[in-house]
Amino acid sequence: MATQSNATRRILWIVGILLFVLIILGVVGTRTGLIGGGDEGIEVETARVEVRDITQVVTASGKVQPEVEVKISPDVSGEIIELPINEGDQVERGTLLARIKPDFYQAQVEQADAGVMQARASMAQRRADMLKAEIEFKRQQELYQKQVISEADFQTAQTQLEVARAAHEAAEYAVRSAEARLEEAREQLAKTTIFAPMSGTVSQLNVELGERVVGTSQMAGTEMMRIARLDQMEMEVDVNENDVVNVSLGDTARIEIDAYPERTFRGVVTEIANSARTQGAGTQEQVTNFPVKIRILDPHNVEASRVTADRGAGMAPGEVALPDTEYPNLRPGMSGTVDVFTHTVFGALAVPIQAVTVRDVNKVRRAGAEDGEEASPDTAQTNPMKEDLRKVVFVMVGDKAEMVEVETGISDDAHIEIKSGLSGGETVIIGPYRAVSRELMPGMTVRKQEAGRRPGPAIAGQ
Repeated sequence: MATQSNATRRILWIVGILLFVLIILGVVGTRTGLIGGGDEGIEVETARVEVRDITQVVTASGKVQPEVEVKISPDVSGEIIELPINEGDQVERGTLLARIKPDFYQAQVEQADAGVMQARASMAQRRADMLKAEIEFKRQQELYQKQVISEADFQTAQTQLEVARAAHEAAEYAVRSAEARLEEAREQLAKTTIFAPMSGTVSQLNVELGERVVGTSQMAGTEMMRIARLDQMEMEVDVNENDVVNVSLGDTARIEIDAYPERTFRGVVTEIANSARTQGAGTQEQVTNFPVKIRILDPHNVEASRVTADRGAGMAPGEVALPDTEYPNLRPGMSGTVDVFTHTVFGALAVPIQAVTVRDVNKVRRAGAEDGEEASPDTAQTNPMKEDLRKVVFVMVGDKAEMVEVETGISDDAHIEIKSGLSGGETVIIGPYRAVSRELMPGMTVRKQEAGRRPGPAIAGQ
């Protein structure tokens, strides 16, 4: 009896374990669609084809800079003996910026002046020689006409006159040359004093008092400082070569500057470079960009003195006008991002970007032929083994997915324009990504994703 009881208990344990395994397999099979869900199809996300306005946007990052900025370099070399300005100072046109030690150039002027005096004295001597030769020639001419002297003596006098005239002319040119050297020396001396070529702000000062600088007559010269008009700033951004073809002069833009995260600024494209700026040339990270300048249209960098003067009118004695915080103080070199609105289509037929994918239609046809479906009429006209990539969307018709070839237009960050292929009102499949890009086939059974649920396991592993 004990043996029979143990055998019965062992059988019951085995049956229990088998039932437990079957239950687990049933649950897993149901959830994976292997049991009871084979006809439900792939769970997908959908969206309606709708009419909306689409604006194409090109995004790029860059730096704030003055729209007008002048680099100041000396024309002559020497030691700075006077530097009355500091970085950030406001200067007017003609303001003294720096003075270079003039001793060497003053000596050059004096030397050139002496050269002029010497050339003029030499010219006076040559003029006297020419007058003397003219008198001698006239006397010899009279004697020759009276046949007192020979023809050879007359020709000698004529030659001496021509030589004297040529020497006088050469002396005149020597005077002009000496005067030109004197004028050049005076200009070089004048260039030791540097004045502001425009009104603005000293945005950058690169030299100190007593420092020696190199003039632009010798290579590039020393950049001493920069003067900028800070009341009108711009953004210079690098636009990728694939996007720059969509950008045009006059395009509006939205500017976000890192220093003012809560504000946006209006802008307009004022300049597009014709030459590219290449980074990482010869490497796998090579990037080709085109500099684009965008003028900042919103008021900025309003002078504090003018603001406080306007606000201080009618204030009580002792009351201090606070600076106006409405106008941002933009400084050269600040980082920012620009969204350039390049093109807008009003009332465009649009779908979410993720609904459009690229499929090899020949591969789809081969898969359909293997499933026993009839080939499309143009299958015979194309090589079925050749890759034929086209843009398509999957439209949900009932519980089936149908592939529709489409022609697309511009896109924004969420939607893309459909020029042909759809008429509006259709339900397109927008996800999951793996299903749209690879798994879906024409005629495949699909079902809409239930609210609050993630896509089913048929597309797991995406």
